[in-house]
Amino acid sequence: MTALIESTALTRRFPSSAGRDVTVLDDVTLTIGRGELVTIVGPSGSGKSTLLQCLSGLDAPTAGTVRIDGTDLATLRGDALAAFRRDHLGFVFQSYNLIPALTAFENVALPLRLSTGSVDRAVVRDALDAVGLTAVARYRPGQLSGGQQQRVAIARTIVTAPDVVFADEPTGALDTESGARVLELLRAAAVGQRSVVMVTHDLEAAALGDRVLVLRDGRLHRELIDPSVTDVLAAVSR
Repeated sequence: MTALIESTALTRRFPSSAGRDVTVLDDVTLTIGRGELVTIVGPSGSGKSTLLQCLSGLDAPTAGTVRIDGTDLATLRGDALAAFRRDHLGFVFQSYNLIPALTAFENVALPLRLSTGSVDRAVVRDALDAVGLTAVARYRPGQLSGGQQQRVAIARTIVTAPDVVFADEPTGALDTESGARVLELLRAAAVGQRSVVMVTHDLEAAALGDRVLVLRDGRLHRELIDPSVTDVLAAVSR
């Protein structure tokens, strides 16, 4: 397995009103290979979202390193970091972050327009087709269901062919059926050279991962390979 993401002794502390730092991530070392779907679970406050933010360059660790495809994120600043995220990373959040005034097609096309100044319409149509939304390409977000909006957000992410898709509670605002469809798409996105890293509180969603990382008190507590839902529940509960 070829490593795509590597973190070493990753630590993140935040100042508190009590005058002492609070450690949210504590010495997390891990490797994520190309083509893997890795899910991250743990109790509330265990550091799941902070880990995802540090791995993706949305937040800077207090100590430790993150490398993506050999690039040390600590060596990138400002525009260089923004460009790296734009060119290599994709993001899916619980909130869809679509632009209300744009159609589904225009929302998906936006990253291409911003990065290259031009849009290959066939590439955008392919991305919408991949998430099953070709028929609503001209609809605006307000005309779509929550599940459809999240699928547009996934199409907007994959249209740039990122190396990694980071997803933070992507099904948190969806009903069971819509959530299942979104998870199928994320599962399918982890293929070939692309990896998916997903934070979730849903143990069934977590069990879809090739590996499940269980965090507790900011530390990597357990690592499960191809687990069942029962395995994930037991690891989180212990």
